[in-house]
Amino acid sequence: MRWADAWIREAHDAKLRRNPNSMTLVTLSTEGNPSARIVLCKNFVADPGYLVFFTNYNSLKSREIAANPKVAAVFHWDGPGRQIRIEGVAIQSPAEESDAYFATRDWGAQMGAWGSDQSAEIESRDALVAQIRSRASELGINLGDDLETLASGDEPSIQRPPHWGGFRIWPNAIELWVDGADRIHDRALWKRNLVRSSEHEFTVTPWVGTRLQP
Repeated sequence: MRWADAWIREAHDAKLRRNPNSMTLVTLSTEGNPSARIVLCKNFVADPGYLVFFTNYNSLKSREIAANPKVAAVFHWDGPGRQIRIEGVAIQSPAEESDAYFATRDWGAQMGAWGSDQSAEIESRDALVAQIRSRASELGINLGDDLETLASGDEPSIQRPPHWGGFRIWPNAIELWVDGADRIHDRALWKRNLVRSSEHEFTVTPWVGTRLQP
């Protein structure tokens, strides 16, 4: 986890791409069908070992996590030739963690968390805009013509909606991959056991690692 944390920090410092903390998150439906999408890793805690992303708790990914908390995630940076593969268990973040991160978002992103029912069907773009405007009005916010400006007044104070927050992914397996000449890559896999100890925490065993063939 410390190597993975260092790689993510290096990718951020080198500005390898617009969102160097982006990762592919895979969840499973109740029928066992995989679903993948890109999310942003907003915190990586090497010890005791978990990472955090934020989303709408009513979204497809959240509903699938509620039914089956086992997930997989992949980071990949083509330039330095590095990849991190993670398998683990996702649980909701503590409310205070979600509140603290929500407070750092710009007001437009905060409003978006209220305005969109993520993953739900909607008739048209116009209907979505109308829904966002209606919910902004309910919060006492008067939006400008382009939804990105305020029609008048000071920047609003927006509280985190109860249906939006973080997930902590606690890995029980992590693989680090480094690109090698002639496709003789370096691969190593570490595993550990997780035992749920509280609503937001696990007790973990030490990591046990092994080298893998490319």
